[in-house]
Amino acid sequence: MNLEGKRVGFGLTGSHCTYDAVFPQLERLMELKAEVVPIVSYTVRTVDTKFGKAEDHIEKIEAITGKNVIATMPDAEPLGPKNPLDCMVLAPLTGNSMSKLANALTDSPPLMAAKATMRNQKPVVLGISTNDALGLNGVNLMRLMASKFIYMIPFGQDDPIKKPNSLVAKMELLPETIDAAINYKQLQPVIVPFKE
Repeated sequence: MNLEGKRVGFGLTGSHCTYDAVFPQLERLMELKAEVVPIVSYTVRTVDTKFGKAEDHIEKIEAITGKNVIATMPDAEPLGPKNPLDCMVLAPLTGNSMSKLANALTDSPPLMAAKATMRNQKPVVLGISTNDALGLNGVNLMRLMASKFIYMIPFGQDDPIKKPNSLVAKMELLPETIDAAINYKQLQPVIVPFKE
């Protein structure tokens, strides 16, 4: 795996409970010498939850990457024409943002960055975290999986008894998924057992 010098956009959306699994992957990308460009949704930037304060999350992301987060649509748009990425990651990707991406709605900085990356025919890697992937959002997941330039971090059911419609990506497979996606290949298997 060689991600050295690769320019990787890293978009985070509002699955606050998943940040503890995502932040170590940001650190791994930095260890692999990728250039990580952090991009956050409005929810990440402004909402405090029992999983932490928005301000603390932003501070941690910026400390890991050494870059200020991109937090507005105008700042995300140039990632297409002027400052292109080798790969764009959306992780965690909520069901809400997943449904928007699947239906070509662009209303947050991470989704704008993903759209800009696809316009350049570069890979977009999705790390889903949603309680509705096997419910009404299933059609959106399948639409994205069948789309050109979209690659999935392998995922599984995180709690099939209490949350039978929930799917979460195995975030520890993020670097390997990016490495495969940069070569326009899907890391296999896509559906994996999920164990915490």
